[in-house]
Amino acid sequence: MKRHKQLRKAKADIEWDIVVIGGGASGLGVALESATRKYKTLLLEGADFAKGTSSRSTKLVHGGVRYLAQGDISLVLEALRERGLMRQNAPHLVKNQSFIIPNYEWWGGPLYTIGLKVYDMMAGKLGLGPSVHLTKEETLEALPTLKEEGLTGGVIYHDGQFDDARLSINLAQTIIDYDGVAVNYTKAIGLLKDKEGMICGVKAKDVIDGEEFDVRAKAVVNATGVFTDEILQMDEPGTPKKVVPSQGIHLVLDHDFLKGDHAIMIPKTDDGRVLFAVPWRGKVVVGTTDTLIENASLEPRALEEEIEFILNTAKRYLTRPPKRSDVRSIFAGLRPLAAPEGEDKQTKEISRSHKVIMSLSGLITITGGKWTTYRKMGEDTIHNAVILAGLPERPCQTENLAIHGYTKNIDHNDHFYVYGSEAKEIKEMIENDPPLGERLHDRLEFTVAEVIWACKKEMAMTLDDVLARRVRALYLDARAAEEMAPKVAQIMANELNKDTDWIKQQVEEFTEIAKGYYL
Repeated sequence: MKRHKQLRKAKADIEWDIVVIGGGASGLGVALESATRKYKTLLLEGADFAKGTSSRSTKLVHGGVRYLAQGDISLVLEALRERGLMRQNAPHLVKNQSFIIPNYEWWGGPLYTIGLKVYDMMAGKLGLGPSVHLTKEETLEALPTLKEEGLTGGVIYHDGQFDDARLSINLAQTIIDYDGVAVNYTKAIGLLKDKEGMICGVKAKDVIDGEEFDVRAKAVVNATGVFTDEILQMDEPGTPKKVVPSQGIHLVLDHDFLKGDHAIMIPKTDDGRVLFAVPWRGKVVVGTTDTLIENASLEPRALEEEIEFILNTAKRYLTRPPKRSDVRSIFAGLRPLAAPEGEDKQTKEISRSHKVIMSLSGLITITGGKWTTYRKMGEDTIHNAVILAGLPERPCQTENLAIHGYTKNIDHNDHFYVYGSEAKEIKEMIENDPPLGERLHDRLEFTVAEVIWACKKEMAMTLDDVLARRVRALYLDARAAEEMAPKVAQIMANELNKDTDWIKQQVEEFTEIAKGYYL
């Protein structure tokens, strides 16, 4: 996956069948659906793949226990099916994760056990494991750091867990494997229209060298998540907002705060939210919040009240209350919720269902949704695009499609497991040149070889690309990521043929970003 090759193809003087704007979960899903149906497909991402919301999730592939409680049966059924397909198609990145709901009310055990049995039943053959009621003793054995006072028992259930940014890279690679084109740092700066006012392409800009070029297309899809309205305004100034951005933050703690392999799920906090504490890559991710945000940003910042909310809620359930000094990283993401019609709703009540919107100009927009349903979002969007563009009907190929890196029998204790089938090549690099196995920082397992791999094989163009999304250092230990930045920038400069000025600029820019990830 070489950016210069993809960019050259993007600039080719051809008419694409489908051009997708946005390289997050929804855009990647749409482009994958298109490419695997053998339509001429181009994906344009203005920053890095999954730079925004799609690298900042709770790392869960889930049906949505909360949505079941809200009565949104169709969304839960869809998400449970898609959860099973993600596990089937990308087993190197999506794994079974057990969750325990601790009960501190006498009625909690029977209520949640019945509800989760329904959840299991709805998953059918794609289920990950049965829900089981636990005694107080069994709950404490599974979660030794849980507060005992008032505990009556618990319920264990199963959902999926994954690495969002790594899956994004694999999806981009899969698009290219199927002769699609996907390129980062190539921004849509305008829409091209014919004499009748119908969209016939995109005006694009190479963010790295500043060159602008036109891309002709039979259909254009707006899959820009929280930035959806910016593209809609390009099409028709004054268009009502279609997206409500909601911010969710996560605190990352050391694994000692949980100790075991089980996650905790608190189904109803003081303000009605759900709180998770989930083991992830040797740490624990605790979140999330649901705060209405006025303006979308690629680098949203956690609000002080959100931080305090998570710390205070965690204190109520853990024997070792997490302090601000225990936080290794803090990251914020914006959910692109489809704007509700009619009455005003709180963000936690807005459906996570996706919508496909067709503009009078022919622009196709996909809004809402979540990572778990990325594939279905792509399928529904392409169904509409095919009709609009008059493309030949071809069947969906993604239900049973092995994602790039696909491999079974993963050893999750192996640091390189997220590379799937390509882990072998990285290990061979280290065997042939042992210094490449050197760790980048003594608190994290990431190696020199992974930086080189990111530059050569994964279209990493900046220090942030590597430390935030190719290796997840910024999300696991922000101060460690900041400390390793100069070394990583030097390795990247050697691979990308950059000078000392580039190294200095990259370190300065990343240091500024990293400041928002620690307290």
